[in-house]
Formats: sequence, C-alpha cells, structure tokens
Amino acid sequence: MTRYLIIGTGAAGISAAETIRKHAPTGEIILIGEEADGYYSRPDLAYLLTGEVPEAQLRPFTPEDFQHLQLQLIHTSATGIEPATKRVPLANGKTLVYDRLLLATGAQARPAGVPGEKLSNGATLPGVVQLDNFANAREIMRRARKGKTAIVVGGGITALEMVEGLVKLGVKTHYFLRGDRYWSNVLDETESRIVEHRLQEEGVKIHYNTEIEAIISKKAGLFGGGELCVGAVKTKAGQTISCDIVGVAVGVGPRLELAKAAGLKIEKGVVVDETMKTSDSHIYAAGDVAQVFDTLTGKPIMDVLWPTARNQGRVAGANMAGVYTAYKKEIALNVTRLAGLTTTIIGTIGGSTPDKDTVGIVRGDSETWREIPDAIAAQSNFDVNRIRLMVGEKTLLGAIVMGDQKLSQPIHQLVARQVDISPIRAQLLSPNARVGEIIAAFWEQVRR
Repeated sequence: MTRYLIIGTGAAGISAAETIRKHAPTGEIILIGEEADGYYSRPDLAYLLTGEVPEAQLRPFTPEDFQHLQLQLIHTSATGIEPATKRVPLANGKTLVYDRLLLATGAQARPAGVPGEKLSNGATLPGVVQLDNFANAREIMRRARKGKTAIVVGGGITALEMVEGLVKLGVKTHYFLRGDRYWSNVLDETESRIVEHRLQEEGVKIHYNTEIEAIISKKAGLFGGGELCVGAVKTKAGQTISCDIVGVAVGVGPRLELAKAAGLKIEKGVVVDETMKTSDSHIYAAGDVAQVFDTLTGKPIMDVLWPTARNQGRVAGANMAGVYTAYKKEIALNVTRLAGLTTTIIGTIGGSTPDKDTVGIVRGDSETWREIPDAIAAQSNFDVNRIRLMVGEKTLLGAIVMGDQKLSQPIHQLVARQVDISPIRAQLLSPNARVGEIIAAFWEQVRR
C-alpha cells in the first residue's frame, strides 16, 4: 500500500488529499498539521473580525468530510525531512515513513523588525498582533475588548483587513503608511485615494510618510505590576503615540525550513516543475510555499492566493497518485474587499516600483500583478465604481474593477482567453471612453 504524507492542513494540503483519495482509493493518507484549528478559510478571518461571519462558517469541512477521505490526521509538526530514507521525524517523538510526500507548509507573516517588538526571551511583545491564523484573529478580538487605541503598519489586503476589523471592534485606529499612498505597486493613485478616503470616513487617521522607530512597552495592570505589553510607538519623526495594540502586516514569507532540511532546490520558494514535483522525485510542493513557472510572463512566480493553492494541491495530488497532470498557471485573480468596496484584481495591472509598506509578497497577492506590461491604461470611474484596463497590442493584459462588479467576469474571461480586442482597442483608448459600455457590447459579440 502506498503511503502519502502531506505536511500542512491548508487549502493546498486538503485539495491534494481529496485528489489522492479520488485516484488511489486504497492508499494510506496521513495529514500532519500543527495548527489546533485544522482546516479553515483563512481569507474569511477578516469577516470574523468585523462580525459578519461566525467561527463555524469558517470551516469548509465537517468531521464527516474528513471521515469520507479516510485519512489519518496528526496534530503535531514535522521537525525535518530525511529524503535518503524517506523519513519525517515529528515533534511528538515519532517518525513517519513515506512513499510520496507533499510540502504544503504555506507562508507565515513577517515581523515588523523594529526595536521593542520582541521580548528578551524572543517572544512577541503582548499587544503586537498579526492576522495570519485563527489564533491571531481571536487575540485581536480579545485585546480589542479592552484596548482603546491601535496602530496598524503594513500594506496590501491584510493591513486593510486589520484596520477595518479594529474599527468595527470599536478601537480608535491609526494607519501608518511609509509612502504617500496605499498599495502603490498594485493600485493607481485614484484607486489608492478612493480606499484612503473611505477609511477616513470611518474615522481612521492615516499617517503618510510615517515609520515606526520603536515600540514602547509598559507594565500592564492597575498599578503597572503585570506583564509587559504595548504602551506606545515612537515614529522616526520623533512623535510618540500611546496605544494598546500594534497591528503588523508587512508581508509573508514561505515556510522553507523543511525544504532546506531536505536539500531541495529553493529560490524565492520551493522550485517545482509542471507536475508540482520538487528536485527530489518523491517530494512535491504546492500552495504558498511553491514557486511555479508562469508561461505568460516567462518567469518563476510566487502566489499567495487561496484558489491557486487549491489548484496546485489538486495537480500535486493527482501526480502523487500516478495520474499525470500538468499545472497550467491561470490568470492571477482575486476578489477582495478594500475599505468596503468589492474589488476584483485580474492579470497584470501594477508596476515594478516596490511598495514601501511591504516586504516581498502579501496574502491575497500575486507577483504576476506587478509585471510591467507593454500596455496603455484605459479607465472610467464614477465616484467609487471604477474600471481600469491594461490594454496590450491585441489583448487585455489585466484589469481592476472596483465597486460595481457586473463586468468583472466578462473582463476576466477576455483576459484569460486572450481574446483579440483589435476591433475595440482604439475605442478603449479614446479620450473619455465609456470603457464599461464598450466592454459590455464587445462581450456580447464574443459570446455569440
């Protein structure tokens, strides 16, 4: 009997397990996960903070679903990988042997890296929070019940989720931006200003060109006799702002410790081929830890997207079970919410200038978005409803749709299918073009 060992209980790991069971009904599947909360929807943690989604709805699998997969779930962590003997030692003292192994270890949030963030023993100062997992979300909600003021640093989607969540929890929130606008390497200036204005309407105080110099601790308790915790932050401009919570969302990094221990080929992530196989023929990788080749850009790309992780897990699982399946990277797509506005991000839409508020990639992000296309922007916006297209010589290369989402699916199809837009290219690029109307009419022709 073939033994399939999967390290990681996130989207990629579970998708792989489902696929293996489909193709190998009698195979032994062992799932190793160190998170006590197991499998849950990480993208929905933001809605848990705002009170829109209860905890129970964040779990896409029931105990019956796991029973149906007939797998063994072990709550512990792997401490290494020994490819020569196909062994994985565990933190609980046991060792597992495998025939096929999947690394689906995901990514973890990066620290802010400023003085005062860590205690002398290396632990994070209480009150410094991130939104990386279920436990983080619970910690934010617990501290918000007593905390009056929060400061959030970072960029991308997660920083905004923390800001909005803290506001909904009744905490006065300051948002520090190192640059002069939000998410500058993905959004254009108009889009950034739309988001910032909506945050300000909710009472968020945005500090531009502001960076933390240090986090200042205090003794908790009525007479200051308790544990050390967040008391204030000092900015590089010399300002000191009292606060109870410091939210950090400066980006994530793939969890590469096990891959390094196994001697696998690593660049930005674990390098895999079209079958999601690593440099070791018995080890596969999928999800946020994997670096895959993108045929569209001709470059190896990192994605931190839930649907991408699911798709990569499916491909890895099929190949682990002996069913050849080639991974074809789809057009990067994320449907998210920015300051209450539903926003769809498709394909290549950003610029190469780094965002000052992030280190590397953030959750809900794709490196594809920042490839410089040979394109011209066509856009139309009315208040908060906005469409921005990146128009290539013959095709659409990417788009952002904010607010009204009626055209997000047609635009996604035009980009993904590389439909020839030559008949409407001049119209799209004409001054004051009604981009939405032009796309809607063209899509009707394409559908026919």
